[in-house]
Amino acid sequence: MKLGIFVFMNRKLKLIWDFKGEDGLETAKHHSIHLKEFSTAENLHYYEINHTQLNEFHAIAFVTVDEVDMKTYRDALIPHRGELA
Repeated sequence: MKLGIFVFMNRKLKLIWDFKGEDGLETAKHHSIHLKEFSTAENLHYYEINHTQLNEFHAIAFVTVDEVDMKTYRDALIPHRGELA
């Protein structure tokens, strides 16, 4: 009988919300506030919550979390996309 060894890696994921248009940056800043409020209210761990302006008409808000916490954030907040952090 073979004994398999399983290694669990907990990757960091960045969940992203896109905001486009002239008010995209202000909306992303505001959304970041709500992400922090949600995390605090639900007592959820995160590494970073912030916003970034990608260009004049595109900004993002994001939260970086452990992969094991991703579903909680995803199901409650419905990000537009995600990527490895």
